[in-house]
Amino acid sequence: MNEMQASQLKNVTMSENTVAQQQSWPWPDSLDAIIAAPEYHHMLFENERVRVLDVRIPKGHTVPVHTHRWPAVLVLISAGDLVRRDADGDVLFDTRKAQVNASPLEPTWSEPFPPHSVENVGDTEIHVISIELKDQSEE
Repeated sequence: MNEMQASQLKNVTMSENTVAQQQSWPWPDSLDAIIAAPEYHHMLFENERVRVLDVRIPKGHTVPVHTHRWPAVLVLISAGDLVRRDADGDVLFDTRKAQVNASPLEPTWSEPFPPHSVENVGDTEIHVISIELKDQSEE
């Protein structure tokens, strides 16, 4: 195989991966946390393998509907009570009704999140560092 054929094969493979990714993630890029809710999600670092977000939700604030495309390791800096709702406004999770033992600086795992909003119903700011692990097949 010559260089031109190898380049064409790589481009086809990348295109196939992009199509597969788009098929497996049905929500538009406009719902990505950085785009849909930039007031609350700040990029600390990004490359082809990882994206690190600083997420801050002040007390009384509601983060607009957004998504998280990749699984992530979440590091809780400061906890608070929250209500997570789906895109239709139906409650998915309420920390006040669940026994949650969230310890600051203890990493937890999170799968990708479809469209949702988060309301801080507590008395303190919620602060999380989200280390998103991008799908390596996208390369």
